[in-house]
This record gives sequence, C-alpha cells and structure tokens, in this order.
Amino acid sequence: MEVILKQDIPKLGYKNDLITVKSGYGRNYLIPKGLAILATETNKKVLAEVKKQKAHKEEKILNEAETLAKALKSISIKIAAKAGTSGKIFGSVNDVQIVNAIKEQHNFEIDRKNIQVDGESIKELGEYIAKIRLHKDVTVELKFEVFAE
Repeated sequence: MEVILKQDIPKLGYKNDLITVKSGYGRNYLIPKGLAILATETNKKVLAEVKKQKAHKEEKILNEAETLAKALKSISIKIAAKAGTSGKIFGSVNDVQIVNAIKEQHNFEIDRKNIQVDGESIKELGEYIAKIRLHKDVTVELKFEVFAE
C-alpha cells in the first residue's frame, strides 16, 4: 500500500514522502491517526505540485542567503567591552552582542541562534571569527574585534 506522509515519522520517512507500507499498518494506524493519506492518483498530483512549489521557495531562500553571505564576507565589526588593564573583559561577549553590533553597524538582520563562536565564550580583547549559518547549505565566517571602551 502506498501512502503519502503528512509529517515526519522516525524510522519511516519525512513529510511529503511517498512510501510503501503494509496494508494493515497504513489502514489501521497511519491513516486514522492523520499521519498519512492514501496515495491515489489525485493525491500524487497534488504532492508533485507541492514539491515543485517547495523547491521554488527553497531556491529563492538559498539565493537570498548566498547574497547575504557575500555581503557579510566583506565586512568586519567592532564590539566595545569594558575591560581591565590586563585585557580581560568584565563579563563576556556573546552572540546577542554580535547580532546587535551587526545590526547597528551594517543593518543586517541575523538570528542569534545561527551564530557560533569558536570556544565557549570571549573573555579577552582581540580579534575573533564567528561562523554564521544563513541556510543549511550556506555558512559564512565573520571577523570581529573586541576592543576596550
């Protein structure tokens, strides 16, 4: 029996996958629970159209991410932090401060969850590199400098 999954099911498949399952499993579990629909010709055509539209949207998002990545490669940001005479920062610099600096200095909107800094936290003055994941296939390295106020 062929069914089209309506949501991700571990060890079975992902949303909008066309899979073959045993008839009892499909009729008695997947379809009544709303996890799948029967793969009729009409439903297969609808699925093909949904995948086509999703691919178009995904391509548009990927192009936007690549454009933003090109823009981010050419910039560097500076983050001011209160520090002692030895160069140690009072507190630390985190991803929220990096996002705010990017927004203030270059007016780019980036989600803080997509920023990863090498090491656990930044506790000294100097230059660092942050990896920004803009899309599952697009990451960019951004140089930033932490200086004393």
